[in-house]
Amino acid sequence: MDFRLSFGVLLMVFLCHMTSALEVPLDPKVLEGLPQPPTITLQSPKDYIFDPRENIVIHCEAKGKPHPSFSWTRNGTHFDVEKDPKVLMKPGSGTLVIDISGEKAEAYEGTYQCTAHNDHGTAVSNNIVIRQSRSPLWSKERIEAITVQMGVSLVLQCRPPAGLPPPVIFWMDNNFQRLPLDRRVSQALNGDLYFSNVLSEDTRNDYICYARFPHTQTIQQKQPISVTVLEMDTMNETVASLYNITKFSANPAGEYRPGFMTPLGDTSTEMVLRGETLELECIAEGLPTPEMSWQKDGGELPTSRVSFLNYKKTVKISDVSEADAGDYTCTATNRLGTVDHVIKVTVKAAPFWISAPRNLILAPNETGILTCRVNGDPKPEIRWFINGVPLENAPEDHTRKVDDDTVILSNVQSGSSAVYQCNASNEFGYLIANAFVSVLAEPPRVLTPPNQVYQVITNSPALLHCATFGSPIPTITWFKDSKISIKSGDSYVIHENGTLEINVAQSQNSGKYTCIATNNLGIKENHVFLEVKEPTRILKQPEYKVVQRGMSAIFECKVKHDPSLIPTMTWLKNNGKLPDDERFEVDADSLTIKDVTDEDEGTYTCIMSTTLDRDSASAMLTVVEATPTPAIVYEKPDPPTDLELTDQTERSVRLTWIPGDEHNSPTQKFLIQFEDLLHQPNVWVNFTEVPGMSTTAHLDLSPYVYYSFRVLAKNQVGYSQPSQASRQYRTNPAAPDDNPSHVQGEGTEPGNLVISWRSLTGLQSNGPGLEYKVQWRQKDVDQEWSSRTVANASQLVVSGTPVFAPYEIKVQSLNDYGNGPEAEVIIGYSGEDLPLSAPDGVLVMVHNSTVAEVHWEPVSSHSIRGKLKGYKVYYRRERGLHEAEEEADQESQDQVLTFNGNLTEGHLPGLQPYSLYNLFIRVLNSKGEGPPSPDKQFETPEGVPGPPSFLQVNPGLDSLTLEWGPPLNNNGRLIGYTLRYQPANATIETGLVKIMDFPVNETTVTLDSLNSSVQYKFDLNAKTIKGAGPSITKEASTFMETTPTAPTAEVGKGPTDPTTPITQSPPLHKAPSVGPVFGTVNTSVSEEGAVISWEYFGHHKNIYVEYTVENSKEGWKKESVNSSHSHVLKGLKPGTSYRVRVVARDPAGPMLHSTNEEVVTVPAVPSRHVDIATQGWFIGLMCAIALLILVLLIVCFIKRNKGGKYPVKEKEEAHQDPEIQPMKEDDGTFGEYSDTEDHKPLKGSRTPSNGTVRRDESDDSLVDYGEGGDGQFNEDGSFIGQYSGKKEKDTHEGNESSEAPSPVNAMNSFV
Repeated sequence: MDFRLSFGVLLMVFLCHMTSALEVPLDPKVLEGLPQPPTITLQSPKDYIFDPRENIVIHCEAKGKPHPSFSWTRNGTHFDVEKDPKVLMKPGSGTLVIDISGEKAEAYEGTYQCTAHNDHGTAVSNNIVIRQSRSPLWSKERIEAITVQMGVSLVLQCRPPAGLPPPVIFWMDNNFQRLPLDRRVSQALNGDLYFSNVLSEDTRNDYICYARFPHTQTIQQKQPISVTVLEMDTMNETVASLYNITKFSANPAGEYRPGFMTPLGDTSTEMVLRGETLELECIAEGLPTPEMSWQKDGGELPTSRVSFLNYKKTVKISDVSEADAGDYTCTATNRLGTVDHVIKVTVKAAPFWISAPRNLILAPNETGILTCRVNGDPKPEIRWFINGVPLENAPEDHTRKVDDDTVILSNVQSGSSAVYQCNASNEFGYLIANAFVSVLAEPPRVLTPPNQVYQVITNSPALLHCATFGSPIPTITWFKDSKISIKSGDSYVIHENGTLEINVAQSQNSGKYTCIATNNLGIKENHVFLEVKEPTRILKQPEYKVVQRGMSAIFECKVKHDPSLIPTMTWLKNNGKLPDDERFEVDADSLTIKDVTDEDEGTYTCIMSTTLDRDSASAMLTVVEATPTPAIVYEKPDPPTDLELTDQTERSVRLTWIPGDEHNSPTQKFLIQFEDLLHQPNVWVNFTEVPGMSTTAHLDLSPYVYYSFRVLAKNQVGYSQPSQASRQYRTNPAAPDDNPSHVQGEGTEPGNLVISWRSLTGLQSNGPGLEYKVQWRQKDVDQEWSSRTVANASQLVVSGTPVFAPYEIKVQSLNDYGNGPEAEVIIGYSGEDLPLSAPDGVLVMVHNSTVAEVHWEPVSSHSIRGKLKGYKVYYRRERGLHEAEEEADQESQDQVLTFNGNLTEGHLPGLQPYSLYNLFIRVLNSKGEGPPSPDKQFETPEGVPGPPSFLQVNPGLDSLTLEWGPPLNNNGRLIGYTLRYQPANATIETGLVKIMDFPVNETTVTLDSLNSSVQYKFDLNAKTIKGAGPSITKEASTFMETTPTAPTAEVGKGPTDPTTPITQSPPLHKAPSVGPVFGTVNTSVSEEGAVISWEYFGHHKNIYVEYTVENSKEGWKKESVNSSHSHVLKGLKPGTSYRVRVVARDPAGPMLHSTNEEVVTVPAVPSRHVDIATQGWFIGLMCAIALLILVLLIVCFIKRNKGGKYPVKEKEEAHQDPEIQPMKEDDGTFGEYSDTEDHKPLKGSRTPSNGTVRRDESDDSLVDYGEGGDGQFNEDGSFIGQYSGKKEKDTHEGNESSEAPSPVNAMNSFV
């Protein structure tokens, strides 16, 4: 006991003085050059079951420097791999490949262990147990058929052969269909099939148990079991023996209480290892089938790790721990009773790691410690090995001390590197771990990549890494901007691994950081950079929306982010993606939902993300009826009340309030305003906003301000009225926190420098006596700062400065309580003056007739005397090259092009061809322009000419005379003209194009032998040697000759057929000499009306046919005919004469063109009705026809009465003759004939869909001759019809009429 106490004290002393062991670096470049003992990197599992059909592969891989060699032991003795031809070790590896083809696989079963060795130590693998997988056959047994009484329980035993690994059990029938399992029928964990009670449907002869062996993928089958379930009202043992019943009940038809089939008895035990899965099973019998339930005594089942299977007959708990030990009760219940069974569970543990030993790299004379902390039940035994040899058998080393799970190595020396093994074991298993100790002397190395850039968001922590390696462990020192040494303090933390942590990063923390690693063998440094970015913030959050169905909803989400970061906006609905619907439109800073529906209700979230941070805001959408009844009244909220100031400090205070009534719209936010009674009384300024759920705000204040606060609430409707002001809160004065902004220096004239700034506000002054200390000095000149203090000013003028010289400027604020922060230096420039010199080396290169390129040499920077703005190029057209010098263009003005920046070339566009230009250049600064460069002249080459100045066409009868003028801009030397012409009408060009060329001195031409009254199109352009220019276009037409018309036909001398057109010709007339020209006009009369046709050679589109009754005072009626050459006048009165003419109106002017008037007479319809009606023979004929019809009707009625009802309707439907006239269904009479004046078909007659009955083409009509009504001729030539009064024919109906079928044909259907 005293020894252990003294050793513990010694161990504590070692730990207190121990040098921290160096972690093994992961960088392969570092590892490559370091000596390293072996480390096992890959090995086979401890229990390796192999398939005898495949080779045995036992893995063993290791690394080290130098690369280790490998050896094996089998069953504790050396295994000589080279002597066995069936065993192969992979090159550079310890992996064994054993070829067992043709061999007995059992010969290679055993326990294997791999050893990896190099000059610095030896590492060993786990003990790997190699076993062959087995799938034995079922032992032969005689299966007796089973006969049971219905309702009793039954167990069908499987008893599979023991395989390696154990087989998977399942029950099927002869058709390889799995047997259905349910609450009544279940398979136990051992594979047996349990029936809580049997039913008649359980009778079958093919209950077959199958065992599947996973490794060999083979399935073994047991002999089928036959089960017969008998239904008997009463049964005793004698009857049962006759039927060979193996199980019966004293009360076979009755129900019975539950009882456990497995496990048996009231209690049982179960042991499980820590980390494994616990499976508990209870199967009960009973009728009705019992329900199962589980509980743990004194505790609850672990819901996250527990699962119930097999209809709660099995409970499974995964990843078992010691807390899972205890008593578990399973309960079986039916309506007759309950039965319990208790399973006592104990949890044991194979050894498991608390902390495994870790590799150590120590420098000479350092001290290290290896710990091997394990646990288990029972407690594991720990044994230490060195290079695979038990520590007690290794040579004695006074620097090494062992205490159970700890090894302390003191004052290690070079050459003492080794690999230590910790072996922990108990009856349930073992653990083995390798940890090497490498003694090295290495100078520092920095493993963090150089010049790495870290980016963080303001107010978030920043971690700057400085991973190092060295032996002894290097000491890490950090510097900022290579000057400021960083020590661990409030804002900085330097971790043991060298990482520098900045707790709250600010913009001033940005910059270059240097870490220096030092040990007694050297020094190494590395640079990293920190960039502190502005946070991403949503400035305008989406707001709660109440939108009527069918309207649009717009959620705004305006964001501020660091400009160097690229943001990504995402919208979510109810924390999921937006619906894939075109109604949802996402813009840069908004979401629009069109045609809102009820399904669109929900919470919409705007998420703005960058690579470093994100911000989000949400709002709800409520969809209401378009006209809600009753309407919900939304109003602005009431103002908050009871404002109170608490937690008062020099620079902060807490403001609390009580919200007012929201008026049916939730408060979205509160706006806090303040009034500065000292600097700006009666002016309320927005201070901050807080969410609508808050009723308090922490306010950061400025010094020297007399604060009063008020609060406004905002909902969807708007802001409330302001609350009552809080009591006044005064802050004490202090030195300024800020310096003036927008500081700049710029001279307004040569010899001065104006320094200006934006003054601080009264709120920023922090105290009385605000002044500004202005300092300046010329940059890059060794001189002291000049200084002046000013008050109530925002600029200072410094005189006597050189022209356009750079100055360093800073402006610092101060008041009666001290100076503000150190001012930032900005660069300004004194006043500019005009440039002194002009550009040299002006060169012009002409690209074509309209574009030239100009080059020049830049002026020296000192002669610019200001900020270079660019160069101005002045150029002017002097004259055309075809003009004499005295003809120079006096009105031409200079053209100016400005080329910004330090350009030395530019293009001059828009030049006029064949011209002489003059050019010079000036340099430009902010003050003005410098002197001009020497004039430079250049010429432009010829180009194509402009269009001829005019084109005039003088028409003749069959010729046209053209005159034109030369172009206004020749753009070169003219060489001639080209004329193209062709006939053309109003819209379409016709005919072949004729081309004529003319010399330059010809400007007129007469074109003979042209067609008269034809429109021609002319295109004329001029030419130079560069080609033809744009053309001038003109259209003109020749005159028309006088044309006689055809002779007039007399009315009544034509054919007797009234449908033949009657033609009339107008008298001779002379066509107008200019404008539209009409030719022959023809007139005729048809059944549709008067037909007018004419010849027309004009190009006008507004053409009309005008007509009026002859010898009447009525005005002219007109009908538009568009571009047609004929027209039909309809609706004219028969027997009336009309005057007709064709008129063309010029849309471009008042000119009217007209033909001579023509007279058209519409003939009257001939009528002989009066003469025929008064003839006696016609009256007699009609009477005879009427008598004949009466006789036929009498015969029809007689036959009908004798023969019964005649199937009229059936016969009619069978024939479907359109000429058949059916009888009226109500009284059996014929349908009445129509009144010819009404133009209606016979009642009951069939008519086509358009409501008319068309005549056969072979029928000859008397209507055109004025007698007869709607009669017709039959095929035999007999005439049957009805007479009617005179009917005036409508000319608009054409040859169609509404005719009724003959009554004779209608009667034939009854004969």
